[in-house]
Amino acid sequence: GAPMPIDRAIEVNAELARRYEEEEDVKRIIDLARPLEGLPRQASMHAAGVVISEKPMDEYVPLARAKDGSLVTQFTMTTIEELGLLKMDFLGLRTLTVIADAVRMVEKNYGVSIDIDHIPFDDPKVYESIASGRDEGVFQLESEGMQNFMKELSPTSLEDIIAGISLYRPGPMDFIPAYLKGKNHPESIHYETPELEPILAPTYGCIVYQEQVMQIVRTLAGYSLGRSDLVRRAMSKKKMSVMEEERKRFVYGDEAEGVKGCVPNGIDEKVANHIFDEMIDFAKYAFNKSHAASYAVVAYQTAYLKYYYPAEFFAALMTSVLDSTVKITQYIAACRAMGIPVLPPDVNTGGGAFVAAEEGIHYGMYAIRGVGKPMIDRIVEEREQNGAFSTLEEFISRMEGRELNRRGIENMIKAGALDCLEGNRRQKMYAYPQLQDAVTKEKKHSVPGQISLFDMLDKDEDATFRLNLPKVDEFDKAELLAYEKEVLGIYVSGHPLEEDRALMEKNVTAVSTDFLWTEGAPRKFFDRQRVVVGGMITTKRLHFTKKNQAMAFVTIEDLYGTIEILVFPQTFDKYRFLLEEDNKVFIVGSVSLEDEKDSKLIADRIYAFDGVPLEVWIDFENHGEYESNKEKLGTLLSQSRGEDAVVLYLRDTKQGRRLAPRWNVSADEAFRG
Repeated sequence: GAPMPIDRAIEVNAELARRYEEEEDVKRIIDLARPLEGLPRQASMHAAGVVISEKPMDEYVPLARAKDGSLVTQFTMTTIEELGLLKMDFLGLRTLTVIADAVRMVEKNYGVSIDIDHIPFDDPKVYESIASGRDEGVFQLESEGMQNFMKELSPTSLEDIIAGISLYRPGPMDFIPAYLKGKNHPESIHYETPELEPILAPTYGCIVYQEQVMQIVRTLAGYSLGRSDLVRRAMSKKKMSVMEEERKRFVYGDEAEGVKGCVPNGIDEKVANHIFDEMIDFAKYAFNKSHAASYAVVAYQTAYLKYYYPAEFFAALMTSVLDSTVKITQYIAACRAMGIPVLPPDVNTGGGAFVAAEEGIHYGMYAIRGVGKPMIDRIVEEREQNGAFSTLEEFISRMEGRELNRRGIENMIKAGALDCLEGNRRQKMYAYPQLQDAVTKEKKHSVPGQISLFDMLDKDEDATFRLNLPKVDEFDKAELLAYEKEVLGIYVSGHPLEEDRALMEKNVTAVSTDFLWTEGAPRKFFDRQRVVVGGMITTKRLHFTKKNQAMAFVTIEDLYGTIEILVFPQTFDKYRFLLEEDNKVFIVGSVSLEDEKDSKLIADRIYAFDGVPLEVWIDFENHGEYESNKEKLGTLLSQSRGEDAVVLYLRDTKQGRRLAPRWNVSADEAFRG
C-alpha cells in the first residue's frame, strides 16, 4: 500500500512508545506486588469466636487490639486449633430476649405461665399459620423468599422446619424442587441402595445434613464415629482434597484404618462411587442439622407465641428493634393486618418498651425524642408508686423537680403520650408552659412541711383553682401525624397515605422495603429493572451538573419507609413542577444497584396521584422469549380492555416499546395476577 505520511508515522510511534511504557509500568507494579499475593488484605475479627486457654493467652499466641478495643489473637482460627487451644463460638440471639419478654407479658396480662421449652411442638394450628406465609417476626422465616417457601413446603412437623432452614440458602436452594417433589409425591423417591432409606427417608431421599453423610459412611462403609466426624469436618471446611482421599477408603475399605468399605459390604462399586459423588457435591453447601434444629425450635416458639398471643409477641418484638424505624414500620403494618391496633405511647398504661394492653399495643415511650430513658423510668416509677395521672397539671406537678423540661413535655404531648389526660393535644400544647410556670412558682414559694392553701381544700374545691384548658379544637389529622413523625420518627395514629392505599396498591410494582440491602439476602431487583413506586415527597435536594444543568435527589415516603430517587436534568426539566415537598406522586424509573448499599431509583416519568396515566410493563428476558409467548400475550391483552397503556420490555437489550392504544388494558389486581 501507499507509504504512511511522516507526521502520522510519528504519532503512531509515539502512541506505541507510550503503550509500551504503560505495559512496563504495569509489569513492574505486578512484580512489586507479587510478594503480597495470598497475604491477608486486612485484620478481621470473628463475630462469635472465643479462644480459651489454661494460662494467660499471651503465653501461647501473639495478641492485638481490634478497632473496638477488644483483644484478639493474631493467628487464624485454624492455626489456633492446630496449636491445641480451644475455640468456642458463642452466638447471642436477640430473639431469645423477645421470647422471654413476650412470656413475661403474657403472664402479666392473662395470668398464664408458659414454659416455652415444653410447649406442644406438634400443634397443627401453629404449622398452618407458618404455611400461610404470614410469618412476619417469626425467627428465620420472615424474609419474603422464606415466606413463599413455607407456602410451598406447607410444614407439618419440626422436621420440615429444620429442613427448610437448611435448604433455603445459596447452593442448597437448587435442591428445593427435589425435596418438595419427594414430600408431595413419596412414590417418586428412589434409593440407590436399601441401606440409604432409613437415613434419607426423613428428608424425602435428599441429602440435606452433615449428620446424614456421617450416617451414610458409617452404615455403608463401616466408618467409626470418630472417622465419620473427620469426614464431616472436611465437608464443613470445604476441604475437597480430603474428601477425594476418602473415596477409595469409602468404596473399597481400608483395613489399617478399620474401614470395611462399601464393596466388601455388598454394595455395587458404581453405586458406591455415585453416592460418594453426591456427597462431594453436597460438600459445597454442607449444613449441620443440630444447628438447624436449634434454630427451628426457636422459629417454632416464635410462631407459637405469634399465633396464640400476637399482641404480646409483637410488643416484645418491636421493643427489640426500637432503634429501627424500618422494622417497626413493617411490624406495625403486620399488626394492623392482623387487626391489632398500634397506639401512641401512654403515661398511664404504657412503659418505656412497647406494652400490650387490652385496647392494643402502646408504642414504647423510650422512642420519644428529647425525653431520655432515665426520665421515662422516673415517670413509670411515679405512676406505679402513687397511681395514675389524671390531668396535665397533676402530671407536671408530680414530675416537677425531676428534670422534665419544657421540650420533654412538649414532645410527650406531640407523641400522644398524654392523650390519656384531660384535653386534646392542641389544648395541652397551649397550656403546658403556663402550667409549668405556675407549678414551678408554687414549689419555689412552698416551705417544706407547710400546708398550702390547696392542701386545705378537698378535691372538688381544688379543681376550681386549676388553670382551665383553652377552648380550641384538636390539630387536624395531617398535623397530628406530622408531630408524631417528628418526635417518634414514625407515624403511629395513621399515615398520610392511608387514604391512598388502594390507589397505590393498584399502581405500584415496588415498595420502599424492596430497595433495602441486607447482608446475605438476595436482591429484589436486577440492575436497570423497570418499576413503579409511589408516595409523598419528603425532601428535595437540588444539584447542578458540570454543564450547570439542574437535577435533584428526591426522597419519597410510602407506607413502609423511604426511597431515594435520582432525577437527572432532562427528567427534572420536564417534571420539576411536581417535585415539591408533600406532593403525592408515582415515579416510573429504573433500579440502580450498588454493592452493599440500598438500591436507588433513576426517575424516567413522574405523575401526580390525581392524574396518573398508568403503564403496564411486561418484561421478557429477550426477543426469543417474547416471540414464544406472543400468541399468549395477545390473548391476555384482548381479555382486559381499559385505559392503561402497555409497554413491552426486553431485559437483555434494555429496550421498551409502547403498544398502540388499541391494546390498552385495565391494570387492576385481576389483570396483574
